[in-house]
Amino acid sequence: MSLSFSPFSFLVINLARFIRPDEITFSGVNSSVAMLACLLAKKSYAFDFTYINVAGGVDPSPSFVPLSSSDPVLAEGSRAIFANEDFYDLCARGALDLCFLGAAQVDGQGNTNVSCIGDWHAPKVRLPGGGGAAVMLPTARRSVTWRTEHSPRTLVDKLDFTTASGGVSGLVTPAAVFEKRRGRLALKYRHPAKSIEQIIAMTGFAFDYAAAEPAPLPTRAERQALRELDADGRFAADLNLHIDK
Repeated sequence: MSLSFSPFSFLVINLARFIRPDEITFSGVNSSVAMLACLLAKKSYAFDFTYINVAGGVDPSPSFVPLSSSDPVLAEGSRAIFANEDFYDLCARGALDLCFLGAAQVDGQGNTNVSCIGDWHAPKVRLPGGGGAAVMLPTARRSVTWRTEHSPRTLVDKLDFTTASGGVSGLVTPAAVFEKRRGRLALKYRHPAKSIEQIIAMTGFAFDYAAAEPAPLPTRAERQALRELDADGRFAADLNLHIDK
């Protein structure tokens, strides 16, 4: 079996690799990629951590993996049930170690936009808004976001609107992994099939790439966990990505 990355496996597995032992980790609404990453980590990593999701589950054991990260099935088997105010309280008290929240645009300082594309007063696209992101991104100990599209229109030099400021410490795309260093996102890993020059051309903000390396290939445990979580390829198809055969 090939252990190479597809864009889909690169995205999910490298999000999962941000999870650390004994931490409290949260995935939010409209975050199926982050949900998969958390479930993958539970299946394939030999350490314990607490997984809380926006459906209210705390270390759930769902009977199936739903397409929606808000599906009530994500509370099945939980050892507790959390309400929205509990997430915010936990985060504000500094007890949420890692928060996965999505973004439409990300800039080089780790600011995010989920409010609008274009001018606020006459937008090209009105986005759903920040929800809890404006509270959670600045107050979680670490916050990680992702984009399924890696392009200058999603990874931008200047946001069309700043929904949450400076909270992103990590960013994963199908082609690259960035981490915050000295106040800016720097390239940590690239997809082994992508060159530094390609990543530069695909990215709208300037970044440090001096220490960048090809990402470590997926382990058999990671690949097996992802195949079990997306056995029929629904998630990969929905993201317009694919799993290597």
